[in-house]
Amino acid sequence: MQLKNPVQQLFRQLLDTLENLSDTQYSAPVDLLSGATIGQHIRHIVEFIQELDKGYESGTVNYDRRTRSHALEVSRSLAIRQLLEMFHSVDRPEKDLALIAHLTAGDAGPVVIPTNYSRELLYNMEHIVHHMALLRIGITVLTTLSLPPQFGVAASTLQYRQACAQ
Repeated sequence: MQLKNPVQQLFRQLLDTLENLSDTQYSAPVDLLSGATIGQHIRHIVEFIQELDKGYESGTVNYDRRTRSHALEVSRSLAIRQLLEMFHSVDRPEKDLALIAHLTAGDAGPVVIPTNYSRELLYNMEHIVHHMALLRIGITVLTTLSLPPQFGVAASTLQYRQACAQ
């Protein structure tokens, strides 16, 4: 699958970063992120991939029903374990899926949208990069850790920057 390596590269960047943070840094609120923590962003990333894994098995993906695990928000070691477990889960054959989403708050029912595994994995890649950009802010505020230049930057932006530099 074409997406396996790019997704695994993002997981590797996250794992490398988490291994270089302290438990205190992982769970410290960051004012620039409206008080959110590194752990909350990691939890969000992990739970979206977990929902895709569940949806692959059932045929129906519903990101709204993710667990929102407080343990994952505060335990850096748990986050590392779960990212390692997910590392190989992204190499699945293509499959048609249904995406269920609530588009408005209140009594409106969910919509059901036809999708497939590759499309949802691509969505998750873009979602991960977005949160990595936010993580970069939090890590810069909390630590002196040097992140790679591609951390939290979309592949298309990296390509554009490279073309401009030539």
